[in-house]
Amino acid sequence: MGLREQKKERTRRHIADTAWALIADHGFGRITVAEIARAAEVSEATVFNYFATKEDLFFFRLDEYGERLVRGVADRPTGEGVTAAFRRLLLSQGGLVEQLDSDDEQARDRLRTVNRVVAESLTLQGREQISLTRTAELLAAALGGETAEERLTARVVAHGLVAVQRALILQAREAVLAGDIPAGLAERLARSAVDAFALLEQGFGDYGAQISGG
Repeated sequence: MGLREQKKERTRRHIADTAWALIADHGFGRITVAEIARAAEVSEATVFNYFATKEDLFFFRLDEYGERLVRGVADRPTGEGVTAAFRRLLLSQGGLVEQLDSDDEQARDRLRTVNRVVAESLTLQGREQISLTRTAELLAAALGGETAEERLTARVVAHGLVAVQRALILQAREAVLAGDIPAGLAERLARSAVDAFALLEQGFGDYGAQISGG
């Protein structure tokens, strides 16, 4: 990536991080794009150069995380199945489980606010599903296949794996919205993930284990 591209990526991330913090602190409906632009010290036009909608700003982190998952699965070591790779990445540093295990009270407050904001907005719930579906389609494309049957299998596997991610997000949201983030929630969510992936492995088996990811 050249210097120009690096600068653009830093600006894009700065705008998105600023927007996420403002929305998490004050709510999605109470923050305007103009306020985000002022806080990020850019123009509204610059914001829209990088993000088509405020919803895109809000879900920048989920979109980016999905891309990291896909790259990680594509680069998995030879001998590791797709399900095992996705599970490893989903439970590793930077994922949902780690967020729930944070001791940072401000981060926990924002997590509560963000989940409440999404739960109260059908528009945001719809955009969240778009992000997850996009991750599944990117993963299916990365898994590939020479024939129509192989590509169908790749799509079924990809959407099944992302369905676990979707279920874990909903399970965490229900727990967070029920009150204070309970102690041990991260550990319980991790156990739920292991159980869910075990169910998938009964059907997917070691799919992709004999294909080099790198």
